[in-house]
Amino acid sequence: MKNLLITGGCGFIGSNFIRFLFYETDFDGKVINVDKLTYCADPDSLNTIEKRYPDRYHLIRGDIADHEFMEEVFKRYEIDAVCNFAAQSHVDRAIVDPSEFISTNIVGTYCLLECVRKLSRFYLFHQVSTDEVYGSIEMERVKEDAPFRPTNPYSASKASADHLVRSYANTYGLPITISHSSNNLGPYQFPEKLVPLTILNALEERPIPIYGDGRNIRDWLYVEDNCRAIWMIMCEGKRGQNYNVGSERETENLELVSLLCDILDSIRRPKGIRQRRGLIRFIKDRPGHDRRYAMDCSKIKRELGWSPKYGIEEALDLTIRWYLGNLRWVEMMKKRLNGWIKSHYGKEFL
Repeated sequence: MKNLLITGGCGFIGSNFIRFLFYETDFDGKVINVDKLTYCADPDSLNTIEKRYPDRYHLIRGDIADHEFMEEVFKRYEIDAVCNFAAQSHVDRAIVDPSEFISTNIVGTYCLLECVRKLSRFYLFHQVSTDEVYGSIEMERVKEDAPFRPTNPYSASKASADHLVRSYANTYGLPITISHSSNNLGPYQFPEKLVPLTILNALEERPIPIYGDGRNIRDWLYVEDNCRAIWMIMCEGKRGQNYNVGSERETENLELVSLLCDILDSIRRPKGIRQRRGLIRFIKDRPGHDRRYAMDCSKIKRELGWSPKYGIEEALDLTIRWYLGNLRWVEMMKKRLNGWIKSHYGKEFL
């Protein structure tokens, strides 16, 4: 991998992955970051990388669903590997308007695969996916060979993209790997997501909304652990294989939010209330809300020796402290989010 195309590299996981590559690995090639720079992207989070590695890091604004544009990028930078983070990912927005999810997640992935198919030499196409493609899990944790049962437009678009990637490997012999990760948390996550939204509301002692009865179960993974897993898969994973990546600790949403409130209370005592747990409010459940996600991650542990370094308590503590230390960034993202939502729905979110 000398010229690695990273799509969506200004997003939450993508930007963390780029910092991980430059600071935590021996990767010495070039990173070409193609990002559409929608409202939730933050190119400034990579300013240090851009200044320190001007010959190795290149940011290009563009849409991966634009075939001619992507063909030019592949040709100009002689791309020999792809890590596809680019995706519309907020389930609530997918329910309101699925069109952008279809365009970016499905058509965008198709355009990338077509660009790769035309190359005579290519190292790897890695598809970054989600545990949501498996749908709601009732009994045992799912393994990599479990059938896809997506239940909302977002997870359906990701499942479709995964199928495309597999089909190109089978039909055209493309070297591919896929990672299905559980819910991530950590620095630079946009404040529409559950963890940063809860941190901000709890910090300002505003009501903390939780869908339904709060008993929906998720597996939370610190973003650095996911970045390390993705890189290990890209370097050492078997071509044509997919790998589940998660902490294998099942946590109810209510438990997660309560734990977050307790940690924040211990770091910064609330002013107007006794404890932040009292801010929790149950709201109407969203349509098609999956009850439980649970993956078996024994394959990546067995084959690649990966395991998460951070438990949920430490991951939350690190995440909370990062947000408290970066309130200027938070305020900038809040303004951007409110501006986007007001232009679409006529009201503010935060």
